[in-house]
Amino acid sequence: MCLAIPVRVVELLAGDQATVDVGGVRKEISLALVDGIAVGDYVILHVGFAIQKLDADEAEKTLALFAELSDAPDRSPLTAHRSP
Repeated sequence: MCLAIPVRVVELLAGDQATVDVGGVRKEISLALVDGIAVGDYVILHVGFAIQKLDADEAEKTLALFAELSDAPDRSPLTAHRSP
């Protein structure tokens, strides 16, 4: 399974590189696949590469949903009918 997540660009670096932040975690990524990215923009990150610029409102909604899901109890169909 692949997962791509929204991240906020906090610093532009040399050579199509940038530092991004997601939930307080900072990581260096490649911007080689996207154009016109500025500090403060959100991008979709997949395996170390920004693959698309994302609208800030949509990024914040998605990040809020991820946060909500991480706080939710396990609702897996495999455990839903398990007795306590």
